[in-house]
Amino acid sequence: MTRMLEAADEATALEALHKRGCTDGLPVVVPTFARVSRMVLASGMDADMVLGTMGPAGGVATVEMVAVAAVMAGCLPDYMPVVVAAVKAVIDPVFDLTEMQATTHCTAPLIIVNGPARHNCGPIHSGFGALGPGFRANASIGRALRLCMINIGGARPGESDMALLGHPGKFTYCLAEDEENSPFTPLHVALGFAPEDSVVTVIGAEAPHSVIFSGNADDPDNHTHLLEMLAIGLTNMATNNAILGNGSATVVLNPEHAAILANAGLDRRAVAEQLFALCVHSTAEMARLVSGFARPKNTDERRHCFHSADNILILMAGGSGIYSMVMPSWCAGAHRNSASSVKIEADQFCEIPGLVSRSNNL
Repeated sequence: MTRMLEAADEATALEALHKRGCTDGLPVVVPTFARVSRMVLASGMDADMVLGTMGPAGGVATVEMVAVAAVMAGCLPDYMPVVVAAVKAVIDPVFDLTEMQATTHCTAPLIIVNGPARHNCGPIHSGFGALGPGFRANASIGRALRLCMINIGGARPGESDMALLGHPGKFTYCLAEDEENSPFTPLHVALGFAPEDSVVTVIGAEAPHSVIFSGNADDPDNHTHLLEMLAIGLTNMATNNAILGNGSATVVLNPEHAAILANAGLDRRAVAEQLFALCVHSTAEMARLVSGFARPKNTDERRHCFHSADNILILMAGGSGIYSMVMPSWCAGAHRNSASSVKIEADQFCEIPGLVSRSNNL
């Protein structure tokens, strides 16, 4: 059971939450008993149901505690199934949440949503500006996870969250894949889920790195040049992907770039395999630039930046044009801060009496 706080009014309550370090620095919706109860009801689960523990503080993530974060973040009840799935995903040991929360690296959980929940629990935006402002579901779902990491996981800057600078994705970092327009099979299908499943995939990610490429349809090597540019963005020598290696990373293709690759006869797997082959570095160059991370033998060997093509997540989102985005990752922790995918249990969602149905995009 969460601990109840009292205040004379909402303005006083908000200031108390700020002083206690319970916010992300921005104003929040005060989690009154009525608001939290409504969010719990929407989840279709008991308030005291335990989802797991969140490091580094080892706090117990109950449905009620997650509902508190969802209210504070500005979520609508429709979003609760996605928030719950995202919390489950980061709690999975494969995600290395405790270590990720405490690292000095600028990593944050990127939430990728696939399947019908993109529409039924949102809508969660996948088009122009999907990682920017203006989309309530994207902003508040990502923010709810961060508030869970602060108030349940106990990660506070300079105390247990030791990121030297952080990045804006530590406020919120959430988008959906544009499955309807993508030439590739959806990400969750590539990860082994059924097309009709709704899935949250969470991966530790730096802020998006812009990759510029202007296609030339008359160039038979057009797609190869695009892949080379994406590989530079993913694993240039200044990234953890290059220096630490064997982690994971994310590629968000815009529709134009996705079409260039698809028109060259490449499916999602082929794109990942070609990127894997391109993401290599000389151990001698590593020794010259970052000797503290050099391997014992400084011979001019070529070392892959990823363990396999499976470590490169590829999805399509955003508006069409000359910019795609790549997100290098932390690449550390016992499981290399691997991607974690959880099915969204939207069938447990309870429509709240007196509210407009989800079909009206409440």
